[in-house]
Amino acid sequence: MLNSTQSTRGMAVAPHALAAQAAMSILRRDHGNAIEAMVAAAATIAVAYPHMNSIGGDGFWVISEPGKPVVAIEACGTAGANVSRQFYLDQGLDTIPVRGPLAANTMAGTVDGWREALTISASWGGKLPLARLLEDAIHYAETGIPVTRSQYASTSTKLPELVDQPGFANTFLVENNVPAAGSRFTQERLAKTLRTLVVQGLDSFYRGDLAKMIADDLAEIGSPITLQDLNDYHARTMTPLHLKHSLGEIYNTAPPTQGIVSLTILAILDRLDIRRYRADSLEYIHLVVEATKQAFRMRDQYVCDPSNMLIAPQACLADAFLSPYVKAISLDKALPWGNGKGPADTVWLGVIDAEGRAVSFIQSIYHEFGSGTVLPRTGINWQNRGCSFSLAENHLNVLAPGKKPFHTLNPALARFTDGRTMVYGTMGGDGQPQTQATVFTRYAVFNQPVQQAITAPRWLLGRTWGKSSESLKMECRFKPEIIDGLRALGHDVEVVGDFDEMMGHAGAIVRDASSGILEGGCDPRSNGAVAGY
Repeated sequence: MLNSTQSTRGMAVAPHALAAQAAMSILRRDHGNAIEAMVAAAATIAVAYPHMNSIGGDGFWVISEPGKPVVAIEACGTAGANVSRQFYLDQGLDTIPVRGPLAANTMAGTVDGWREALTISASWGGKLPLARLLEDAIHYAETGIPVTRSQYASTSTKLPELVDQPGFANTFLVENNVPAAGSRFTQERLAKTLRTLVVQGLDSFYRGDLAKMIADDLAEIGSPITLQDLNDYHARTMTPLHLKHSLGEIYNTAPPTQGIVSLTILAILDRLDIRRYRADSLEYIHLVVEATKQAFRMRDQYVCDPSNMLIAPQACLADAFLSPYVKAISLDKALPWGNGKGPADTVWLGVIDAEGRAVSFIQSIYHEFGSGTVLPRTGINWQNRGCSFSLAENHLNVLAPGKKPFHTLNPALARFTDGRTMVYGTMGGDGQPQTQATVFTRYAVFNQPVQQAITAPRWLLGRTWGKSSESLKMECRFKPEIIDGLRALGHDVEVVGDFDEMMGHAGAIVRDASSGILEGGCDPRSNGAVAGY
Protein backbone atom coordinates (compact mmCIF):
# COMPACT_ATOMS: atom_id res chain seq x y z
CA MET A 1 0.00 0.00 0.00
CA LEU A 2 1.30 3.44 -0.94
CA ASN A 3 1.51 5.93 1.90
CA SER A 4 -0.23 9.30 1.84
CA THR A 5 1.93 12.31 1.07
CA GLN A 6 2.13 14.84 3.91
CA SER A 7 3.39 18.42 4.08
CA THR A 8 2.72 21.69 5.89
CA ARG A 9 3.00 24.63 3.48
CA GLY A 10 1.13 23.64 0.33
CA MET A 11 0.06 20.67 -1.77
CA ALA A 12 -1.16 19.86 -5.28
CA VAL A 13 -2.47 16.65 -6.81
CA ALA A 14 -3.13 15.87 -10.47
CA PRO A 15 -3.52 12.78 -12.68
CA HIS A 16 -0.29 13.76 -14.47
CA ALA A 17 2.85 14.43 -12.46
CA LEU A 18 3.95 17.37 -14.62
CA ALA A 19 0.75 19.25 -13.76
CA ALA A 20 1.17 18.67 -10.02
CA GLN A 21 4.77 19.88 -10.26
CA ALA A 22 3.73 22.96 -12.24
CA ALA A 23 1.32 23.89 -9.45
CA MET A 24 3.91 23.24 -6.77
CA SER A 25 6.43 25.43 -8.56
CA ILE A 26 3.98 28.34 -8.34
CA LEU A 27 3.36 27.71 -4.64
CA ARG A 28 6.95 27.16 -3.64
CA ARG A 29 9.12 29.24 -5.96
CA ASP A 30 6.78 32.17 -6.51
CA HIS A 31 4.73 32.07 -3.28
CA GLY A 32 1.59 32.05 -5.41
CA ASN A 33 -1.84 31.13 -4.14
CA ALA A 34 -4.00 28.07 -4.79
CA ILE A 35 -5.81 29.60 -7.77
CA GLU A 36 -2.61 30.72 -9.48
CA ALA A 37 -1.16 27.26 -8.92
CA MET A 38 -4.29 25.68 -10.38
CA VAL A 39 -4.19 27.78 -13.54
CA ALA A 40 -0.59 26.65 -14.07
CA ALA A 41 -1.60 23.03 -13.50
CA ALA A 42 -4.66 23.31 -15.76
CA ALA A 43 -2.64 24.72 -18.64
CA THR A 44 0.09 22.11 -18.18
CA ILE A 45 -2.25 19.14 -18.09
CA ALA A 46 -4.02 20.40 -21.23
CA VAL A 47 -0.66 19.79 -22.93
CA ALA A 48 0.52 16.73 -21.01
CA TYR A 49 -2.72 14.70 -21.11
CA PRO A 50 -4.15 15.72 -24.52
CA HIS A 51 -6.52 12.76 -24.87
CA MET A 52 -8.24 13.72 -21.61
CA ASN A 53 -8.63 17.49 -21.83
CA SER A 54 -7.89 20.60 -23.87
CA ILE A 55 -8.31 24.37 -23.87
CA GLY A 56 -11.10 23.62 -26.36
CA GLY A 57 -13.22 22.17 -23.56
CA ASP A 58 -15.03 23.15 -20.36
CA GLY A 59 -14.08 23.56 -16.71
CA PHE A 60 -15.64 23.83 -13.25
CA TRP A 61 -14.16 25.17 -10.02
CA VAL A 62 -15.08 24.94 -6.33
CA ILE A 63 -13.06 27.38 -4.23
CA SER A 64 -12.76 27.70 -0.44
CA GLU A 65 -11.16 30.55 1.50
CA PRO A 66 -11.08 30.14 5.30
CA GLY A 67 -13.81 32.15 6.96
CA LYS A 68 -15.57 32.95 3.68
CA PRO A 69 -18.45 31.25 1.82
CA VAL A 70 -17.46 28.59 -0.69
CA VAL A 71 -17.87 29.70 -4.31
CA ALA A 72 -17.95 27.90 -7.65
CA ILE A 73 -17.08 28.88 -11.20
CA GLU A 74 -19.16 27.60 -14.09
CA ALA A 75 -17.03 27.63 -17.24
CA CYS A 76 -19.18 25.46 -19.47
CA GLY A 77 -20.06 26.40 -22.99
CA THR A 78 -23.57 26.61 -24.40
CA ALA A 79 -24.84 25.42 -27.75
CA GLY A 80 -24.12 27.94 -30.49
CA ALA A 81 -26.79 30.45 -31.50
CA ASN A 82 -27.24 28.62 -34.80
CA VAL A 83 -27.22 25.16 -33.24
CA SER A 84 -30.76 23.83 -33.09
CA ARG A 85 -32.63 20.56 -33.26
CA GLN A 86 -33.81 21.50 -36.75
CA PHE A 87 -30.22 22.14 -37.84
CA TYR A 88 -29.49 18.42 -37.45
CA LEU A 89 -32.85 17.16 -38.68
CA ASP A 90 -32.39 19.16 -41.91
CA GLN A 91 -29.22 17.16 -42.51
CA GLY A 92 -31.02 13.85 -42.14
CA LEU A 93 -29.70 13.14 -38.63
CA ASP A 94 -31.78 11.82 -35.74
CA THR A 95 -28.89 11.97 -33.25
CA ILE A 96 -25.99 14.37 -32.82
CA PRO A 97 -22.74 12.87 -34.12
CA VAL A 98 -20.22 11.90 -31.45
CA ARG A 99 -17.24 12.85 -33.61
CA GLY A 100 -16.47 15.44 -36.24
CA PRO A 101 -17.32 19.11 -36.87
CA LEU A 102 -21.03 18.69 -36.13
CA ALA A 103 -20.10 17.32 -32.70
CA ALA A 104 -18.15 20.56 -32.03
CA ASN A 105 -21.38 22.46 -31.39
CA THR A 106 -20.85 24.08 -27.97
CA MET A 107 -18.56 26.85 -26.82
CA ALA A 108 -15.33 26.07 -25.00
CA GLY A 109 -15.47 27.66 -21.55
CA THR A 110 -12.30 26.54 -19.82
CA VAL A 111 -10.04 29.49 -20.71
CA ASP A 112 -12.60 32.03 -19.51
CA GLY A 113 -12.87 29.96 -16.34
CA TRP A 114 -9.15 30.55 -15.78
CA ARG A 115 -9.73 34.28 -16.27
CA GLU A 116 -12.68 34.32 -13.87
CA ALA A 117 -10.67 32.41 -11.25
CA LEU A 118 -7.79 34.86 -11.51
CA THR A 119 -10.16 37.73 -10.65
CA ILE A 120 -10.79 35.94 -7.34
CA SER A 121 -7.06 35.37 -6.98
CA ALA A 122 -6.48 39.12 -7.38
CA SER A 123 -8.78 39.75 -4.40
CA TRP A 124 -6.43 37.50 -2.40
CA GLY A 125 -3.45 39.58 -3.48
CA GLY A 126 -2.47 37.28 -6.34
CA LYS A 127 -0.34 39.09 -8.90
CA LEU A 128 1.71 36.53 -10.80
CA PRO A 129 1.84 37.32 -14.53
CA LEU A 130 0.15 35.04 -17.02
CA ALA A 131 3.53 34.41 -18.65
CA ARG A 132 4.64 32.70 -15.45
CA LEU A 133 1.42 30.72 -15.01
CA LEU A 134 1.57 29.31 -18.56
CA GLU A 135 5.35 28.89 -18.60
CA ASP A 136 5.44 25.13 -18.07
CA ALA A 137 2.57 24.47 -20.48
CA ILE A 138 4.29 26.43 -23.25
CA HIS A 139 7.60 24.66 -22.59
CA TYR A 140 6.06 21.20 -22.79
CA ALA A 141 4.04 22.05 -25.90
CA GLU A 142 7.15 23.38 -27.68
CA THR A 143 9.77 20.88 -26.55
CA GLY A 144 7.53 17.86 -26.06
CA ILE A 145 6.08 15.56 -23.44
CA PRO A 146 6.73 11.84 -22.97
CA VAL A 147 3.67 10.02 -24.35
CA THR A 148 1.88 8.16 -21.56
CA ARG A 149 0.59 4.63 -21.92
CA SER A 150 -2.87 6.11 -21.42
CA GLN A 151 -2.47 8.44 -24.40
CA TYR A 152 -1.07 5.62 -26.53
CA ALA A 153 -3.91 3.26 -25.57
CA SER A 154 -6.66 5.85 -26.17
CA THR A 155 -5.22 6.91 -29.53
CA SER A 156 -4.84 3.30 -30.66
CA THR A 157 -8.28 2.19 -29.51
CA LYS A 158 -10.20 5.14 -30.90
CA LEU A 159 -8.13 5.67 -34.06
CA PRO A 160 -10.70 4.26 -36.52
CA GLU A 161 -13.29 6.88 -35.53
CA LEU A 162 -10.77 9.72 -35.18
CA VAL A 163 -8.23 9.40 -37.95
CA ASP A 164 -10.38 11.05 -40.63
CA GLN A 165 -11.58 13.94 -38.50
CA PRO A 166 -10.24 17.38 -39.54
CA GLY A 167 -6.80 18.00 -38.11
CA PHE A 168 -6.57 14.85 -35.99
CA ALA A 169 -3.94 12.90 -37.94
CA ASN A 170 -1.51 15.78 -38.40
CA THR A 171 -1.81 16.67 -34.69
CA PHE A 172 -1.97 13.43 -32.75
CA LEU A 173 -0.19 11.03 -35.10
CA VAL A 174 3.50 11.05 -35.97
CA GLU A 175 4.19 10.14 -39.59
CA ASN A 176 0.68 8.64 -39.67
CA ASN A 177 1.44 6.36 -36.72
CA VAL A 178 0.23 6.42 -33.15
CA PRO A 179 3.09 7.92 -31.10
CA ALA A 180 4.65 5.21 -28.96
CA ALA A 181 4.45 5.32 -25.18
CA GLY A 182 7.59 7.00 -23.91
CA SER A 183 8.31 8.86 -27.14
CA ARG A 184 8.52 12.66 -27.28
CA PHE A 185 5.39 14.41 -28.54
CA THR A 186 5.22 18.11 -29.42
CA GLN A 187 2.31 20.49 -30.11
CA GLU A 188 3.84 23.57 -31.76
CA ARG A 189 0.58 25.21 -32.86
CA LEU A 190 -0.89 24.89 -29.39
CA ALA A 191 2.29 26.40 -27.95
CA LYS A 192 1.88 29.38 -30.26
CA THR A 193 -1.73 29.81 -29.13
CA LEU A 194 -0.68 29.72 -25.49
CA ARG A 195 1.96 32.36 -26.21
CA THR A 196 -0.73 34.48 -27.86
CA LEU A 197 -2.86 34.20 -24.72
CA VAL A 198 0.11 35.47 -22.70
CA VAL A 199 0.55 38.49 -24.97
CA GLN A 200 -3.11 39.31 -25.64
CA GLY A 201 -4.67 38.07 -22.39
CA LEU A 202 -7.07 35.21 -21.68
CA ASP A 203 -10.03 37.26 -22.91
CA SER A 204 -8.50 37.19 -26.41
CA PHE A 205 -9.72 33.61 -26.76
CA TYR A 206 -13.24 35.04 -27.01
CA ARG A 207 -12.80 38.63 -28.14
CA GLY A 208 -10.01 39.98 -30.34
CA ASP A 209 -7.57 38.75 -32.98
CA LEU A 210 -7.16 35.28 -31.51
CA ALA A 211 -10.95 34.86 -31.30
CA LYS A 212 -11.22 35.76 -34.98
CA MET A 213 -8.59 33.15 -35.83
CA ILE A 214 -10.41 30.51 -33.75
CA ALA A 215 -13.71 31.41 -35.44
CA ASP A 216 -12.10 31.14 -38.88
CA ASP A 217 -10.68 27.76 -37.91
CA LEU A 218 -14.08 26.53 -36.72
CA ALA A 219 -15.74 27.69 -39.93
CA GLU A 220 -13.03 26.03 -42.03
CA ILE A 221 -13.58 22.61 -40.46
CA GLY A 222 -17.38 22.94 -40.61
CA SER A 223 -18.29 23.57 -36.97
CA PRO A 224 -21.47 25.62 -36.38
CA ILE A 225 -19.78 27.72 -33.64
CA THR A 226 -19.31 31.33 -34.79
CA LEU A 227 -17.32 34.42 -33.81
CA GLN A 228 -20.49 35.86 -32.25
CA ASP A 229 -20.75 32.77 -30.03
CA LEU A 230 -17.18 33.41 -28.88
CA ASN A 231 -17.83 37.11 -28.31
CA ASP A 232 -20.94 36.40 -26.23
CA TYR A 233 -19.39 33.84 -23.89
CA HIS A 234 -18.58 34.55 -20.23
CA ALA A 235 -17.80 32.16 -17.38
CA ARG A 236 -19.46 33.05 -14.10
CA THR A 237 -18.93 32.81 -10.37
CA MET A 238 -21.87 31.25 -8.58
CA THR A 239 -23.03 29.60 -5.37
CA PRO A 240 -22.33 25.85 -5.28
CA LEU A 241 -24.75 23.23 -4.04
CA HIS A 242 -24.13 22.16 -0.45
CA LEU A 243 -25.09 19.15 1.62
CA LYS A 244 -25.46 19.28 5.40
CA HIS A 245 -23.75 16.01 6.33
CA SER A 246 -23.33 14.55 9.80
CA LEU A 247 -19.59 15.25 9.48
CA GLY A 248 -19.84 18.78 8.09
CA GLU A 249 -20.71 20.59 4.85
CA ILE A 250 -20.02 19.10 1.41
CA TYR A 251 -20.00 21.28 -1.71
CA ASN A 252 -20.30 20.54 -5.40
CA THR A 253 -21.28 22.24 -8.64
CA ALA A 254 -24.89 22.87 -9.59
CA PRO A 255 -26.67 21.63 -12.73
CA PRO A 256 -26.06 21.23 -15.59
CA THR A 257 -23.36 19.15 -13.83
CA GLN A 258 -24.07 15.98 -11.89
CA GLY A 259 -22.68 17.48 -8.69
CA ILE A 260 -26.16 17.01 -7.31
CA VAL A 261 -25.80 13.26 -7.99
CA SER A 262 -22.58 13.04 -5.99
CA LEU A 263 -24.16 14.89 -3.07
CA THR A 264 -27.33 12.78 -3.26
CA ILE A 265 -25.35 9.54 -2.93
CA LEU A 266 -23.59 10.86 0.19
CA ALA A 267 -26.88 12.18 1.59
CA ILE A 268 -28.56 8.79 1.18
CA LEU A 269 -25.60 6.95 2.73
CA ASP A 270 -25.56 9.36 5.68
CA ARG A 271 -29.26 8.71 6.27
CA LEU A 272 -28.63 4.95 6.05
CA ASP A 273 -25.92 5.36 8.71
CA ILE A 274 -23.34 3.35 6.83
CA ARG A 275 -20.85 3.69 9.70
CA ARG A 276 -22.70 0.69 11.20
CA TYR A 277 -20.94 -1.52 8.66
CA ARG A 278 -17.28 -2.30 8.07
CA ALA A 279 -15.35 -0.42 5.43
CA ASP A 280 -15.40 -2.27 2.09
CA SER A 281 -17.74 -4.93 3.46
CA LEU A 282 -20.45 -6.55 1.36
CA GLU A 283 -23.10 -4.40 3.04
CA TYR A 284 -21.15 -1.18 2.47
CA ILE A 285 -20.53 -1.81 -1.23
CA HIS A 286 -24.12 -2.93 -1.82
CA LEU A 287 -25.51 0.21 -0.18
CA VAL A 288 -23.21 2.55 -2.13
CA VAL A 289 -24.27 0.86 -5.38
CA GLU A 290 -27.97 1.05 -4.46
CA ALA A 291 -27.63 4.70 -3.44
CA THR A 292 -25.99 5.33 -6.80
CA LYS A 293 -29.00 3.83 -8.60
CA GLN A 294 -31.36 6.11 -6.70
CA ALA A 295 -29.23 9.19 -7.39
CA PHE A 296 -29.09 8.35 -11.10
CA ARG A 297 -32.87 7.87 -11.11
CA MET A 298 -33.23 11.38 -9.69
CA ARG A 299 -30.69 12.73 -12.20
CA ASP A 300 -32.46 11.30 -15.21
CA GLN A 301 -35.79 12.71 -14.09
CA TYR A 302 -34.69 16.24 -13.17
CA VAL A 303 -31.14 17.33 -14.09
CA CYS A 304 -30.57 19.51 -17.14
CA ASP A 305 -29.81 23.15 -17.89
CA PRO A 306 -31.02 24.76 -14.63
CA SER A 307 -33.17 27.24 -16.54
CA ASN A 308 -35.24 24.24 -17.69
CA MET A 309 -35.36 22.30 -14.41
CA LEU A 310 -38.74 21.72 -12.76
CA ILE A 311 -37.33 21.90 -9.23
CA ALA A 312 -34.70 24.10 -7.58
CA PRO A 313 -31.47 22.03 -7.46
CA GLN A 314 -30.77 22.77 -3.79
CA ALA A 315 -34.27 21.52 -2.91
CA CYS A 316 -33.27 18.06 -4.17
CA LEU A 317 -31.04 17.72 -1.11
CA ALA A 318 -33.82 18.36 1.41
CA ASP A 319 -34.99 15.53 3.68
CA ALA A 320 -38.52 15.46 2.27
CA PHE A 321 -37.27 15.12 -1.29
CA LEU A 322 -34.66 12.47 -0.44
CA SER A 323 -36.90 10.33 1.78
CA PRO A 324 -38.50 8.20 -1.00
CA TYR A 325 -35.08 7.45 -2.47
CA VAL A 326 -33.75 6.33 0.91
CA LYS A 327 -36.80 4.15 1.56
CA ALA A 328 -36.47 2.46 -1.84
CA ILE A 329 -33.16 0.83 -0.85
CA SER A 330 -33.15 -2.72 0.47
CA LEU A 331 -30.22 -4.25 2.33
CA ASP A 332 -30.96 -7.74 1.04
CA LYS A 333 -31.80 -7.16 -2.63
CA ALA A 334 -30.36 -5.26 -5.59
CA LEU A 335 -32.89 -3.12 -7.45
CA PRO A 336 -33.08 -3.24 -11.26
CA TRP A 337 -30.66 -0.97 -13.11
CA GLY A 338 -31.35 0.85 -16.36
CA ASN A 339 -28.87 2.80 -18.43
CA GLY A 340 -26.26 5.37 -17.48
CA LYS A 341 -25.19 8.53 -19.28
CA GLY A 342 -22.07 6.90 -20.67
CA PRO A 343 -18.37 7.63 -21.03
CA ALA A 344 -16.40 10.78 -20.44
CA ASP A 345 -12.74 11.76 -20.29
CA THR A 346 -11.77 14.35 -17.76
CA VAL A 347 -9.02 15.50 -15.43
CA TRP A 348 -9.58 16.41 -11.78
CA LEU A 349 -6.95 18.42 -9.88
CA GLY A 350 -6.73 19.80 -6.35
CA VAL A 351 -4.60 22.46 -4.64
CA ILE A 352 -4.46 23.76 -1.06
CA ASP A 353 -2.03 26.57 -0.23
CA ALA A 354 -0.28 27.67 2.96
CA GLU A 355 -3.18 29.94 3.93
CA GLY A 356 -5.65 27.06 3.72
CA ARG A 357 -7.23 28.31 0.50
CA ALA A 358 -8.44 25.29 -1.44
CA VAL A 359 -9.40 24.60 -5.04
CA SER A 360 -11.19 21.58 -6.48
CA PHE A 361 -11.07 21.75 -10.27
CA ILE A 362 -12.12 19.70 -13.28
CA GLN A 363 -11.42 20.19 -16.99
CA SER A 364 -12.75 18.12 -19.87
CA ILE A 365 -13.42 17.64 -23.58
CA TYR A 366 -15.99 14.85 -22.89
CA HIS A 367 -14.99 11.75 -24.92
CA GLU A 368 -11.39 10.78 -25.68
CA PHE A 369 -10.02 13.66 -27.80
CA GLY A 370 -13.47 15.29 -27.72
CA SER A 371 -14.91 15.79 -31.18
CA GLY A 372 -11.60 14.64 -32.67
CA THR A 373 -11.37 17.87 -34.66
CA VAL A 374 -8.30 20.07 -34.30
CA LEU A 375 -8.36 23.69 -35.45
CA PRO A 376 -5.83 24.14 -38.29
CA ARG A 377 -4.07 27.36 -37.22
CA THR A 378 -4.51 27.35 -33.46
CA GLY A 379 -4.02 23.62 -32.81
CA ILE A 380 -6.99 23.49 -30.42
CA ASN A 381 -8.76 20.14 -29.99
CA TRP A 382 -12.46 21.05 -29.65
CA GLN A 383 -14.81 19.23 -27.30
CA ASN A 384 -17.91 17.17 -28.19
CA ARG A 385 -19.88 17.93 -25.02
CA GLY A 386 -22.90 18.87 -27.13
CA CYS A 387 -23.43 15.29 -28.27
CA SER A 388 -25.03 14.72 -24.85
CA PHE A 389 -28.03 16.73 -26.11
CA SER A 390 -31.03 14.82 -27.44
CA LEU A 391 -32.87 15.56 -30.70
CA ALA A 392 -36.08 14.07 -29.30
CA GLU A 393 -38.55 16.95 -29.10
CA ASN A 394 -39.83 16.28 -25.56
CA HIS A 395 -36.57 15.05 -24.02
CA LEU A 396 -35.35 16.69 -20.81
CA ASN A 397 -32.04 17.55 -22.49
CA VAL A 398 -33.35 18.42 -25.95
CA LEU A 399 -30.98 20.59 -27.96
CA ALA A 400 -31.76 24.31 -28.27
CA PRO A 401 -29.63 27.35 -29.20
CA GLY A 402 -27.81 28.78 -26.18
CA LYS A 403 -28.68 25.81 -23.97
CA LYS A 404 -26.18 24.19 -21.59
CA PRO A 405 -25.56 20.47 -22.16
CA PHE A 406 -25.65 17.96 -19.33
CA HIS A 407 -22.22 17.54 -17.70
CA THR A 408 -20.86 14.52 -15.90
CA LEU A 409 -18.21 16.87 -14.48
CA ASN A 410 -18.30 17.74 -10.77
CA PRO A 411 -15.42 18.79 -8.48
CA ALA A 412 -16.07 18.25 -4.75
CA LEU A 413 -14.99 20.03 -1.58
CA ALA A 414 -15.83 19.37 2.08
CA ARG A 415 -15.52 21.45 5.22
CA PHE A 416 -15.65 19.22 8.29
CA THR A 417 -17.03 20.38 11.65
CA ASP A 418 -13.58 19.80 13.20
CA GLY A 419 -11.99 22.34 10.83
CA ARG A 420 -10.52 20.05 8.18
CA THR A 421 -10.92 20.98 4.51
CA MET A 422 -10.94 18.30 1.81
CA VAL A 423 -10.78 18.64 -1.96
CA TYR A 424 -11.45 15.49 -3.96
CA GLY A 425 -12.64 14.25 -7.34
CA THR A 426 -11.99 12.00 -10.31
CA MET A 427 -12.58 11.55 -14.01
CA GLY A 428 -14.84 8.88 -15.41
CA GLY A 429 -18.37 9.82 -16.57
CA ASP A 430 -20.91 7.83 -14.55
CA GLY A 431 -18.01 6.72 -12.35
CA GLN A 432 -17.39 10.21 -10.98
CA PRO A 433 -20.12 10.34 -8.30
CA GLN A 434 -19.51 6.69 -7.39
CA THR A 435 -15.79 7.14 -6.88
CA GLN A 436 -16.35 10.40 -4.99
CA ALA A 437 -18.68 8.56 -2.62
CA THR A 438 -16.16 5.78 -2.15
CA VAL A 439 -13.14 8.00 -1.50
CA PHE A 440 -15.08 10.35 0.79
CA THR A 441 -16.68 7.62 2.93
CA ARG A 442 -13.49 5.55 3.17
CA TYR A 443 -11.61 8.58 4.44
CA ALA A 444 -14.22 10.55 6.37
CA VAL A 445 -16.50 7.82 7.74
CA PHE A 446 -14.10 4.90 8.12
CA ASN A 447 -10.93 6.90 8.86
CA GLN A 448 -8.77 5.34 6.16
CA PRO A 449 -5.65 7.33 5.15
CA VAL A 450 -6.26 9.37 2.00
CA GLN A 451 -3.97 7.28 -0.18
CA GLN A 452 -5.50 4.02 1.03
CA ALA A 453 -8.99 5.33 0.25
CA ILE A 454 -7.87 5.93 -3.34
CA THR A 455 -5.64 2.89 -3.90
CA ALA A 456 -8.03 0.27 -2.50
CA PRO A 457 -10.04 -1.71 -5.09
CA ARG A 458 -13.03 0.08 -6.60
CA TRP A 459 -16.17 -0.68 -8.50
CA LEU A 460 -18.23 1.06 -11.16
CA LEU A 461 -21.89 0.66 -12.04
CA GLY A 462 -22.66 1.28 -15.69
CA ARG A 463 -20.56 2.60 -18.53
CA THR A 464 -17.43 4.66 -18.50
CA TRP A 465 -14.82 5.53 -21.10
CA GLY A 466 -13.80 2.58 -23.23
CA LYS A 467 -16.70 0.36 -22.10
CA SER A 468 -20.26 -0.14 -23.35
CA SER A 469 -21.68 -2.66 -20.84
CA GLU A 470 -23.95 -1.58 -17.97
CA SER A 471 -22.73 -4.19 -15.47
CA LEU A 472 -21.36 -3.65 -11.97
CA LYS A 473 -17.63 -3.79 -12.69
CA MET A 474 -15.41 -4.92 -9.81
CA GLU A 475 -11.62 -4.85 -9.75
CA CYS A 476 -10.20 -8.33 -9.28
CA ARG A 477 -8.57 -7.44 -5.94
CA PHE A 478 -11.91 -7.83 -4.15
CA LYS A 479 -12.21 -11.05 -2.17
CA PRO A 480 -14.27 -13.78 -3.90
CA GLU A 481 -16.81 -13.77 -1.06
CA ILE A 482 -17.56 -10.08 -1.72
CA ILE A 483 -18.10 -10.70 -5.44
CA ASP A 484 -20.17 -13.83 -4.80
CA GLY A 485 -22.20 -12.00 -2.16
CA LEU A 486 -23.05 -9.16 -4.55
CA ARG A 487 -24.13 -11.63 -7.20
CA ALA A 488 -26.34 -13.38 -4.65
CA LEU A 489 -28.03 -10.04 -3.94
CA GLY A 490 -28.86 -9.73 -7.64
CA HIS A 491 -26.03 -7.54 -8.94
CA ASP A 492 -24.78 -8.22 -12.47
CA VAL A 493 -21.10 -8.37 -11.53
CA GLU A 494 -18.28 -8.24 -14.11
CA VAL A 495 -14.74 -8.74 -12.80
CA VAL A 496 -12.15 -6.47 -14.47
CA GLY A 497 -8.41 -5.98 -14.19
CA ASP A 498 -6.34 -4.90 -11.23
CA PHE A 499 -5.93 -1.09 -11.01
CA ASP A 500 -8.07 -0.75 -14.14
CA GLU A 501 -8.01 2.78 -15.61
CA MET A 502 -11.76 2.62 -16.27
CA MET A 503 -12.21 3.15 -12.52
CA GLY A 504 -11.06 6.73 -12.93
CA HIS A 505 -8.16 8.88 -11.81
CA ALA A 506 -9.09 9.91 -8.28
CA GLY A 507 -7.24 12.33 -6.04
CA ALA A 508 -7.70 14.13 -2.75
CA ILE A 509 -6.04 16.54 -0.33
CA VAL A 510 -7.06 17.19 3.28
CA ARG A 511 -5.83 20.07 5.44
CA ASP A 512 -6.11 20.08 9.22
CA ALA A 513 -6.77 23.67 10.28
CA SER A 514 -5.32 23.32 13.79
CA SER A 515 -1.95 21.85 12.75
CA GLY A 516 -1.76 23.05 9.15
CA ILE A 517 -0.75 19.53 8.12
CA LEU A 518 -1.77 18.45 4.63
CA GLU A 519 -2.40 14.85 3.57
CA GLY A 520 -2.80 13.90 -0.09
CA GLY A 521 -3.22 10.91 -2.33
CA CYS A 522 -3.22 10.28 -6.07
CA ASP A 523 -4.48 7.39 -8.16
CA PRO A 524 -2.03 4.64 -9.17
CA ARG A 525 -4.40 4.05 -12.10
CA SER A 526 -3.23 7.37 -13.55
CA ASN A 527 0.08 9.07 -14.34
CA GLY A 528 -0.46 11.29 -11.34
CA ALA A 529 1.46 12.61 -8.41
CA VAL A 530 1.04 14.51 -5.18
CA ALA A 531 3.47 17.39 -4.76
CA GLY A 532 3.87 19.00 -1.33
CA TYR A 533 6.33 21.17 0.59
